[in-house]
Amino acid sequence: MTILVIGSVNADLTVQATRIPAPGETVLGGDARVSPGGKGANQAVAAALAGAQVRLCGAVGSDSDPFRPPALSGLTRAGVDLSLLHTLDAPTGLALITVAANGENAITVASGANARFGPEHLPTDWSGLTHLLLQQELTPAVTREAARRAHAAGLTVILNAAPARAADPELLAHTHHLIVNEHELEALVGRPSEPTELESAARSLLELGPQAVTVTLGAQGSLTVTAETTDRMAAHPVQVVDTTGAGDTFCGMLAARVSAEDFLSAALHWAGLAAGLACTRPGAQDSMPNWEEVLEAQVLR
Repeated sequence: MTILVIGSVNADLTVQATRIPAPGETVLGGDARVSPGGKGANQAVAAALAGAQVRLCGAVGSDSDPFRPPALSGLTRAGVDLSLLHTLDAPTGLALITVAANGENAITVASGANARFGPEHLPTDWSGLTHLLLQQELTPAVTREAARRAHAAGLTVILNAAPARAADPELLAHTHHLIVNEHELEALVGRPSEPTELESAARSLLELGPQAVTVTLGAQGSLTVTAETTDRMAAHPVQVVDTTGAGDTFCGMLAARVSAEDFLSAALHWAGLAAGLACTRPGAQDSMPNWEEVLEAQVLR
């Protein structure tokens, strides 16, 4: 079982501050740190740390780009196959992250090479792959075409519809499992959803093609609907340090456990547990637990 992740690769420039600045406000923070990031790379690392065989297809800048080495460092450490990585004539993507004292974050992304990645850079050979994990930091044309080709090749397509965009019917028609947070759910259904309406909003998306829709709810856990079931998972209680990368940890772990042929309810449990652990550490990829750490946390619950 091999997971292909097609997505963004960034370096993260992170500053801890007492609070996230308001528009026009300057807030003094601590020392900046540079670490690997990008939703595609993050989810690839999370899946690899969970024990899956993972290949990444994405783009970075040239060898002379100072942000290329930190962007790739976590992928290399996790053992992700980078044979489908492209070097383009553009800067490596960069995310500027402010993390507040309560663990919340605000992120601005300079897409760089990610924005130059086109359908022509997608793989032509899909043999040996079983699952595709997608996000929405690459262009809509790339994400849509990747899902179409993977679906046609018989792969299970898992889409994390982040960052938020309006629904793309063609993309959703080729998606097996859709993962969103509340904000992304609102963007897809085209209206705000009260907490009591989350299930009906998620179910409405099943009509567009996905066989399962998972809504991640932070400290409230997650909600997953299929045509036959509703599955609510409580969050793993933790002392939050930094929520950066928690959603990507959830997606990567879920993909890894589904590819390992876990039942969906079990995969959701492990994904929530891993995401909670990621919140106890600073950074994105640096915060992600490996499978042994997740198993240990399960024993200590």
